[in-house]
Amino acid sequence: QVQLVESGGGSVQAGGSLRLSCAASGLTFSFYAMGWFRQAPGKEREFVACMAGSGGSTYYADSVKGRFSISRDNAKNTVYLQMNSVKPEDTAVYYCAARVGVASKNRADFGSWGQGTQVTVSS
Repeated sequence: QVQLVESGGGSVQAGGSLRLSCAASGLTFSFYAMGWFRQAPGKEREFVACMAGSGGSTYYADSVKGRFSISRDNAKNTVYLQMNSVKPEDTAVYYCAARVGVASKNRADFGSWGQGTQVTVSS
């Protein structure tokens, strides 16, 4: 059974940085594309970033491109989201997700999800 556990969320001031981590277990990590999604209050869950199992193909939402960076350590079964120059509109619960196969921006393509970690950005 795939388990994903996010950590690293918290409160940060606008312009600051935060690094989220997602530890995966119960899967052959390198076979899975890993994604980050977020959900703000009253809004739908939206795509943030995704990376292929090999660390090759990488996709970002336009709203975070140039500020956020996704990376993974296949030896540690962990994917990261480095968040720089954060803005109040980045405030959301951030979810890690996994799917077998290629990287995708589509939420429906991901079958395994973590419980989420809260990120709050103050102005």
